Amino acid sequence: MAASPTVGTGGSRRDQILAVAAQLFAKHGFHGVSIADLGAAVGVSGPALYRHFPVKEALLAEMLIGISEHLLAGGQSRAAATDDPREVLTALVAFQVDFALREPELIVVQDRDLANLPTDARRRVRRLQRAYVEIWVDTLQQVHPGLSAESARIAAHGAFGLLNSTPHSAPGHSEGRPPEVAALLRRMALAGLMDLPV
Repeated sequence: MAASPTVGTGGSRRDQILAVAAQLFAKHGFHGVSIADLGAAVGVSGPALYRHFPVKEALLAEMLIGISEHLLAGGQSRAAATDDPREVLTALVAFQVDFALREPELIVVQDRDLANLPTDARRRVRRLQRAYVEIWVDTLQQVHPGLSAESARIAAHGAFGLLNSTPHSAPGHSEGRPPEVAALLRRMALAGLMDLPV
């Protein structure tokens, strides 16, 4: 998957372009980055990028669809790993924390530039996102029998708000954060999600 959290740490030229584009889009916004800017950042001419992506919107689409697919697959695998919903919830929180701390640029791009996707791609991202949220909703309802789907959905989005706020509070500083940061975020999220009123 081209836009997985390991993008840019080796991989193909296409992967490197996606990783650099995420950093530039997060810093300058989608419309603030030209094809020439992207080419210069990855060491190729701007027009050479068209061999990989026909238009800049296609690059953004692959980036956001790819990470949405990654999150959904990760959620599905954790939900299938055990029959204990509390263990599933703990694993989901850890997975989201890891994503938020390792891919802060993608969170910023997702929040700010989703509207710049072509309609079909935007709808696909939304479908993938809803499917991921529903894994959390189902898990929360198993942890808290009697909890309504609406309340579980609100709780899930509240947890995302907490965990995904990290790039906004300290952009560009995800690498090198002490392990205590991840542990604190996990404890905060789980403290709220494990003790929901029904």
